[in-house]
Amino acid sequence: MRVTETELAGVVVFTPRPHHDYRGLFTRTFDAAIAAEHGVELGALAQDSQSRSHRGVVRGMHGRAGRGEAKLVRCAHGAVLDTIVDIRPDSPTFGRRLEFRLDDVEFAHLYIPPGMLHGFQALTETADVCYRIDRPHDPGEDIAVHHADPDLAIEWPLPVSLVSARDAAAPSWRELLVSLGRA
Repeated sequence: MRVTETELAGVVVFTPRPHHDYRGLFTRTFDAAIAAEHGVELGALAQDSQSRSHRGVVRGMHGRAGRGEAKLVRCAHGAVLDTIVDIRPDSPTFGRRLEFRLDDVEFAHLYIPPGMLHGFQALTETADVCYRIDRPHDPGEDIAVHHADPDLAIEWPLPVSLVSARDAAAPSWRELLVSLGRA
């Protein structure tokens, strides 16, 4: 498994090495021992979820208040552009954004530590994204920033075909900064 640490502290990409043969392929999609060698301790993951999106759909930019949540994200079918933004108040990379292509060819897993906004756009006709999070979801801790916020300036590769009503009504980056005491 190839492990790539990123410029945002704690954000790690795990890319397995699938074995291809006449039957198809086999791959170990995640290995907790390898993750632990790189500082990723997921403990008992509380929830495992999956979304299915159609080409052009954007989900995000979502985060969690309080102590946040750690996520392990992968695209099981299709491809997405996955985007994260550091919102950890004391982080030297606060406000920085990284983007990753996750797909069903490379099988990369993106580990997102607590304190990040997260979102993605489906690049293929159908994209299934699997999420493992470290604690149960509490809707009262949800935070979000509008996917088309000009201060974030995320360049989605496709025209945005659909977002949820919640995402369409999400506040701006500046409003989040005020709520975090950073404005």
